Amino acid sequence: NDPFAAYLATAADWDPALFWRPGESLTGASLAGAGAMRRESARVPVERLDSMLNEAGEISIFRSRLEQHNSLLQQSLQEMEQTITRVRDQLRMLDIETEAQIAARGLLRTETEPDSEFDPLEMDRYSRMQELSRALAESIADLSSLHQSMESASGEAETLLLQQARVNTDVQTGLMSTLMVPFLRQIPRLQRVVRQTASENGKQAELQFGGIEAELDRNLLDRMTAPLEHLLRNAIVHGIEPPEVRVAAGKPASGTIRVDLHREGTQLQIEVRDDGRGLDLPRIRDIAVRRGLAPAEAELSDDEIVRFIFAPGFSTAEKLTQDAGRGIGMDAVAAEVKQLGGALELRSEAGRGTRFLIRLPLTLAVSQALLVCVGEEIYALPLPAIEGITRMAQDEVAAYTAEGGRPLAYGGHEYRARHLGDFVGLLHKADPEARHLPVILMRLPEGLGTHDRRVAVLVDRLIGNRELVSKTLGPHAGSVRGLAGATILADGQVVLILDLATLAQDRALRDFSEQRARALSSAAASAHEDRRELIMVVDDSITMRRVAERLLTRNGYRVVTSKDGLDAMAMLQTEDPAAILLDIEMPRADGFEVAAFVRNTARIAGVPIVMITSRSGEKHRARARSLGVNRYLIKPYQEDQLLGELREVLVDAR
Repeated sequence: NDPFAAYLATAADWDPALFWRPGESLTGASLAGAGAMRRESARVPVERLDSMLNEAGEISIFRSRLEQHNSLLQQSLQEMEQTITRVRDQLRMLDIETEAQIAARGLLRTETEPDSEFDPLEMDRYSRMQELSRALAESIADLSSLHQSMESASGEAETLLLQQARVNTDVQTGLMSTLMVPFLRQIPRLQRVVRQTASENGKQAELQFGGIEAELDRNLLDRMTAPLEHLLRNAIVHGIEPPEVRVAAGKPASGTIRVDLHREGTQLQIEVRDDGRGLDLPRIRDIAVRRGLAPAEAELSDDEIVRFIFAPGFSTAEKLTQDAGRGIGMDAVAAEVKQLGGALELRSEAGRGTRFLIRLPLTLAVSQALLVCVGEEIYALPLPAIEGITRMAQDEVAAYTAEGGRPLAYGGHEYRARHLGDFVGLLHKADPEARHLPVILMRLPEGLGTHDRRVAVLVDRLIGNRELVSKTLGPHAGSVRGLAGATILADGQVVLILDLATLAQDRALRDFSEQRARALSSAAASAHEDRRELIMVVDDSITMRRVAERLLTRNGYRVVTSKDGLDAMAMLQTEDPAAILLDIEMPRADGFEVAAFVRNTARIAGVPIVMITSRSGEKHRARARSLGVNRYLIKPYQEDQLLGELREVLVDAR
């Protein structure tokens, strides 16, 4: 009748073995065993875990931005150290010159005043120049001390960022592990699909598994379950023969369908194969011709015929059933795999069966991608579709990328070469100094309806492999074909993740590429960029060069910069600028020497020169006029004044 005893008797989470009884010893081992037997768990909604994983990805982006800012700070500190060293050397030379002048004055005074009791060096009579040089030496010492403090703080920040990166990686990995589920949880469902389909079609089939302990993202597994069911149904309906046919062919009466899972790095490979008859290529070709997917007289390879089964509404079933004849199945499989950022491969051998290989990312939250550049734009290409990277000589690009050009042979396969700018609609102009272009070898997924399964994508520059936090696009950008998502780089730049399979499939983009190639061959289309006049900026100050470059670029000019006079004269051997903005005081060769070189070189003798300097004396102006300088501006100048003078000299030159 004790209520507490009644509660203990009905409590489901209490183990009677854990109760302490009088006369028994309560040891630490027994307490540890009790704790191990009572494993506590918490129920957390999956949506909340997804949100936390997304926030962990945001933290990774912010940390990357902090790392880049700290890296830029360290570079600035290195430049500051070099500047301090340079100023210290210059101050040392100034002291030597000052001492030499004092010694010379002392010798002169001794000759004119022989009765002088002390030499200036013996009395430490310091001039004003010496006092200033010693003050500068103290300031440099203070700057050096400040530099060391800042460098130490930057190093500590880098250490903290590294520790924070490790903790963030652990948190992200832990959150992803909570969303990872074993594949074996779907085995009963898939076995039921095979049993039911085989029974309805009068066939015998056994489903085998390998690597079922592999774990993958819960959302990924849920979305891949339906495509796997489609593959298993098609394997039984179209692949596995009836028992009597199999026995006559020397096969076991019961067919075998095997699903194997393998993990390779950050990818999961799902292989589905059967030992059935394989694909009926003649029948597939006939149906494709009847549906207008291919002309009757076309000569198609086996690979081209196989791809027709991924066309929407395509089916080889003779009659409509619950499992076949509806025209939905393989096209849905290819579409789902593509949306998940994976790749699908198909192999079939007559009389021996069919093999499907699906490559998927382990998680949808974080993905691996290759960052590439086209002009000034950066794009991300998912790694699962990339087979390799090579280089192509600049003088061979036209032979491969031209319409009807020869394919690129690599690794026993042939690739159709195209520039990435042709897919995304960007003008690309090869760098004349680059001897080779990077080439990304990609194998596009099945079911694209395109002849080019393997594509060699040329880009202007490779940035490298990155682990990206993929972000979904909004309703407006998400409707654009060929975009799989977006990500944010360490510097805050938004980079689009391309779906190259869709871009290759889109006939409109292909037609645009052909029209653009024809337009580029005409003088009218190619004259736009050539009309921009080239301005050379020659100044030893990096700040002045950057300011002038940004100003001129904003106003429609092409700009090339040079850090000193000697570098400018070397660049003028190959460059033909429309005008030159020239400083006077520069190391190695001053502005007057550059101006004399320009006026004495027949090819560029008529190029206008605008001299921009802090020297306002008439002597410098006269020297500039004698060398044929067109305009003379004093620093600091007004932007409107510089642009006005530049336009005037360009008009005069024309």
